[in-house]
Amino acid sequence: MKYILMMNTPGNGPYQVANWPQQDIKAHIAFMMGFAKKLKGTGELVAAEGLAGPDQAKRVRAGADGKPITDGVFPESKEFLAGYWMIEVENPERAYAIAAEASAAPGPGGKPLNMAIEVRQVMSGPPPELM
Repeated sequence: MKYILMMNTPGNGPYQVANWPQQDIKAHIAFMMGFAKKLKGTGELVAAEGLAGPDQAKRVRAGADGKPITDGVFPESKEFLAGYWMIEVENPERAYAIAAEASAAPGPGGKPLNMAIEVRQVMSGPPPELM
């Protein structure tokens, strides 16, 4: 079963991480790189990426002519998606355990962030009754 783990972080402008002491940023990045390496080693990692901050985001929709219409930037968002992992595991409990581990990534002073990680199953296709 595939799951996407979405790492949400408080909004109100660019990444708050940018204001951390450099040693704390390095420790956080080292944790994330080690975490991805660990998941690759177990064969559970499908993909993982960090995302640019909301100060660089655009909302796009098609106009009447099909051309893109953009809106944003949205730095005032309450929270934003900072990154994700897509994993493939045997059951939802394993997905929750991985999410909890990611949630405890180190923050300022090395204290665990305990950030919110949203876990959602990736559907392999539409329900058969709708095809």
